[in-house]
Amino acid sequence: MKHPLILASSSPFRESLLQKFNLPFDTFSPDVDESALECETPTELVKRLSELKASAANKHFNKGLAIGSDQVAVFNNQILGKPHNKNNAVKQLNLFSGNTVTFLTGLCVYDIVTGTKKTCVEPFNVTFKTLSDAQISAYCDAEQPYNCAGSFKSEGLGICLFEKLSGDDPNSLIGLPLIKLSQLLAEFGIDVLTAQNKF
Repeated sequence: MKHPLILASSSPFRESLLQKFNLPFDTFSPDVDESALECETPTELVKRLSELKASAANKHFNKGLAIGSDQVAVFNNQILGKPHNKNNAVKQLNLFSGNTVTFLTGLCVYDIVTGTKKTCVEPFNVTFKTLSDAQISAYCDAEQPYNCAGSFKSEGLGICLFEKLSGDDPNSLIGLPLIKLSQLLAEFGIDVLTAQNKF
């Protein structure tokens, strides 16, 4: 196979998701400033950051397809970042209680040799149960989701916070929309199914 895959992320969750493709890949930490630009919309932000992360592969590799991804939670048109501590996580989850939050996940596949990139943004909606203070506190103590956008881990105990999930690909909520990634890789000539055992 002519294109090795490179995951531009230090996230163990994204790494675990990409392993579902059963194809070998390298990883690196892209180390980009994730701050939003002035007047930048949430969609523009995740698109730009996923492209920045993927193109950072130029510093580490001279060929291959780099996969960059970035995610934000959006509520009432406001971008909600990672909580970083319990106090902020409790505030976020109290805000979300009984409401729907949209998660936007940017995805970019970048060919290091040609400079060609293909980018998309996948939305996913999460409707939260009406949660008590005790439930929110207990959840934060149990899973400590302080480095996760939205203050939860949907692949873990966080699933119990939700009333309904709505979107094209549940993997996008965890951080990497695999259905769309499979489609983008095909545009670069990699059919994930027929590529098995070819690397």
